[in-house]
This record gives sequence, C-alpha cells and structure tokens, in this order.
Amino acid sequence: MIPLETQRLILRDFVESDWSEVHKYAADAEVVRYLTFGPNSEEDTKNFLQREISLQSKEPRQHFALAVTLKPQKQLIGICRISVQDTNKKIGSIGYSFTKEFWGQGYATKAVKAVVSFGFQELGLHRIFATCHPENIASARVMQKIGMQQEGYLREHHWIKGEWRDSWLYAILEHEWRGVNHL
Repeated sequence: MIPLETQRLILRDFVESDWSEVHKYAADAEVVRYLTFGPNSEEDTKNFLQREISLQSKEPRQHFALAVTLKPQKQLIGICRISVQDTNKKIGSIGYSFTKEFWGQGYATKAVKAVVSFGFQELGLHRIFATCHPENIASARVMQKIGMQQEGYLREHHWIKGEWRDSWLYAILEHEWRGVNHL
C-alpha cells in the first residue's frame, strides 16, 4: 500500500505543508503547457492540494494522487496519480507532472512504473491508460518505456486553455505488465 518506494523515490500521500513544493511545478508555464491546469496561482495550488487530501479518506479509495519525493532528502519533485475509472471493468488511468529541474533523470519513468504496479497488484486493475498531448514527446516516452502501447489518436479530446486539443492514448493490460516485468 501507500507509501510506494523505488530505489530512489518515495511516493506518499500529500500533506498540506507540500503546497509550496507543488506550486513550483504547478505555477511553471513550461511544466503545465500540455496539462489541463495552470499556471496556478497560490490559491489554485492550495485548493488543488485540499481537494486531493480530502480524497485520501474516501472509502473505498479510488483516487491516489501521490507526492513523488527523493530518497533520502525527502524533497518533493512531482506528482504521480492513479484513479480507478470503472470498478466493474477494472480500468484505471494515470497522470504525472514533475518540477522542471528533475526532468530527464528517469524519475518519471520510475514513479509511473511504481504506480502502474500498484494499480495491477493492489487495486486489481485489468487495464491502465493515459493520454498526452501529441507534442509532449517526453511523456509519450515515459509511457513507452514502461510497456504501454499507443492505441489511438483522440481528436479534439480536451478543451484546454481556450482551445480543443488532441491526445495520444496509451494503455497497458495486466498480463502485458506481468510479461514486461517478468512477474
């Protein structure tokens, strides 16, 4: 269960005191340019964090927005989330965002891998999907590295920041995950 750990990371529930570290990436126009939110004001970030913290106590818990922190210094460097979208069909979705200074160091791949593993092993999901903007090559690479396959191109999928935006759709099935990870 939570927290999740990798060799270099701890993924844990958010706490209110995380807001200033979350704000570093949520207010950065370059970090959020492909995302559905931001750049955030301080109030936006505090409201987001309060919503996420309130969802931690919902039973059964179906939404896990996790603070990604470095070991051993415990510095918050991003968010990685998994949400159960359909309990009957056992479908979940993931999303992630990281402070710019930690891009390109493998942290996103390791965090996403941990969250997907949690989704299959602890939440009992059969399928996990994610979307990304077609120009967000780094995000697509993270999904490819963990074994997700591009399944489609969703035209005008999101209304974001005053315009319709397309998305790539990636997904992985539980048995594919087991094969990729030799489980």
